Amino acid sequence: MPKLILRTLACISIFFHISWVPAMAQQRGPLVLAAASLQEAMTAAANAWAAQRHARPVLSFAASSALARQIRSGAPADLFVSADEEWMDDVEKAGFVQRGSRADMAGNRLVLIAPARAPLRLRITRGMPIARALGGSRLAMANPDSVPAGKYGRAALTALGVWPDVANRLALGDNVRSALTLVERGEARLGIVYATDARASKAVVLVDSFPAGSHAPIRYPLARLSASRNPEAEGFRRFLLSRAGQDILARYGFSRR
Repeated sequence: MPKLILRTLACISIFFHISWVPAMAQQRGPLVLAAASLQEAMTAAANAWAAQRHARPVLSFAASSALARQIRSGAPADLFVSADEEWMDDVEKAGFVQRGSRADMAGNRLVLIAPARAPLRLRITRGMPIARALGGSRLAMANPDSVPAGKYGRAALTALGVWPDVANRLALGDNVRSALTLVERGEARLGIVYATDARASKAVVLVDSFPAGSHAPIRYPLARLSASRNPEAEGFRRFLLSRAGQDILARYGFSRR
């Protein structure tokens, strides 16, 4: 009798093991394409969502311009978070956004930074002597022709009347985190990044913040993509917009929507 019970239990165990493994293997969180500046905040949000017994979202970070091109090329992603309105407009007009799913997720500020080991003082004003502050070095920023942080930076410098002073003295990055890295390594004397990027690095110091009126408002629109098939995508989208999600973003320096 005991042997029969043991055999029965063994068969039950094997049955559940076979049934359970494929099911677990099929579980995957939604694929989220997010602007590079969101790395720490989105990672924390994904961890919090997973802690609620959901499949952890798969995160892919890059410049919003690069992510938009991936979406237009047919990337099988579920959610897109852009660092500006223009790239979200681009994919939405092309029919890649689910109707009614777009919403502003967070905001940010634009700042000027320097290496922590070589800080300097420079007040951001119209006609500021930024070229003189650079000395023989360069100004690090994301590509102003395509990347949101670079576009905001060029707009701000133009409004302040100093873009011609630095236009030929740029060290360009593929995204805002690349620009941050150039300053961290001391390869650029100054850099333009988001306030959240400066906050995330101990290797840089804040020089000053750009006036809000010197560039368009920095907003991060979030949307579910029309190609999305993951059943948890909408739940995670709503979580990011919820009070809990907003609290996480605020903890990393983003302004609430």
